[in-house]
Amino acid sequence: MDFATLAPVRFGFGLSPRAASPLTVPEMLAALRSDGAGAQFPGMQTDVALKMRVDFVRLKRAERDDEPGAAAALKAHKAALHDALVDSLQLALARAVDDPAGMRERLFAFWRDHFTIQGKRREDYALAASHAEALRPHLTGSFPALLRAAVLHPMMLIYLDQTSSFGPGSRAARKKPERGLGLNENLAREVIELHTLGVGGAYTQDDVRQLAELFTGLRVLGEAGTQFSPDLAEPGAEQVLGRSFGGDPARLDDIHAVLDALALHPDTARHLARKLAVHFVGPDPAPDLTAAMAEAYLGANGALMPVYQVLLEHPGARGDDLLKVRQPFEFIATSLRALGLSGAEVMGLSGAILRKQGYWPLRSMGQQWLAPRGPDGWPEAAEDWIAPQTLSARINWALKAPAAIAKDLSRPLPDARDFLPQALGPRVTEALSFAVPRAESRAEGIALVLASPEFNRR
Repeated sequence: MDFATLAPVRFGFGLSPRAASPLTVPEMLAALRSDGAGAQFPGMQTDVALKMRVDFVRLKRAERDDEPGAAAALKAHKAALHDALVDSLQLALARAVDDPAGMRERLFAFWRDHFTIQGKRREDYALAASHAEALRPHLTGSFPALLRAAVLHPMMLIYLDQTSSFGPGSRAARKKPERGLGLNENLAREVIELHTLGVGGAYTQDDVRQLAELFTGLRVLGEAGTQFSPDLAEPGAEQVLGRSFGGDPARLDDIHAVLDALALHPDTARHLARKLAVHFVGPDPAPDLTAAMAEAYLGANGALMPVYQVLLEHPGARGDDLLKVRQPFEFIATSLRALGLSGAEVMGLSGAILRKQGYWPLRSMGQQWLAPRGPDGWPEAAEDWIAPQTLSARINWALKAPAAIAKDLSRPLPDARDFLPQALGPRVTEALSFAVPRAESRAEGIALVLASPEFNRR
């Protein structure tokens, strides 16, 4: 399969009648460097999300104290917090259909999942959306900078319980021993096992504990967000992977230093290379592909663009077999892109349609928006996305959603005979060429394309 045919399928969100597919790797890399979609559709910023979180707590207290109008204000604020979560989905879809090559938004989805968070409580919904936005400036920069932005974001600290972790020997713990303040290792464990070295990395339980002690002092304080409090931090130096970090007094710079060291470890290079290759290429990527990606990563001190370039150029990523199944978000985004929607049209969808044909169908297909089942994110295996119930939800969406969306936008559905090559290009099969023109309606013809294995595999 030539690059122009393969690239939008494997590395992007499929074909769009509004954008020509990149013909070469340099064109794809050039498209990666520009975040036009992010600039056009800016998302929830952390300072705004923190204020919404503080306001929720204030209104909750006011309702408890029976202040006049507090109950109605709290109800409206709860709705606004949920809207922030749905709005972030709308933005992600708009960006996906407008991204010229599609790969930048695919990488946004990849790193959003790599650094999984979840707003488990209503007051954290907007903060969950803002965490994803904090990653965007670093998608094509360096992994050390991306790691810092992801791990030190208030949402990550809340999600992985860092706000309840105290240095056992800290001044705060010694001052009030009756409170039993102690260490929580969740953030340290996930940073090592999931974000950097990987489960098979060269670390011990002692490394996890020492890193957890180094992380003590990190807090989320109101609208100020992430702060470092030496009074809560474990005193003295910690040993992580044989290196000494920190001392007295404890400093935020010590945490920056250990994150940078973890980011540039050879095990991290291998872990990230394999994870990227599995996501974009297939479950068993060629060892020489992942080795070349890891080598590029270390040679560039954690810069990500050289890694992406190897992924695009290497023969191990150019096989014709499409071994992956599009996850539900990818499926919906790829469908909207194939239907020719623009980002502005996606942003123009009514709230009711966005929820009925976007937010809730994702849940039915097995991928609730910004709510993975655990900190390891969404599964990559094809079989995890084609169970009978979730596959039925996908087919049902293909049958009903395009017409509902077209009606909401006051635009006609495309002729299914035109849509078939528009969606699949040269990958149109004989079976689809026979069936689609014979469909009883445009909606059914389009559904045949969207529900086909050719459309759902990448």
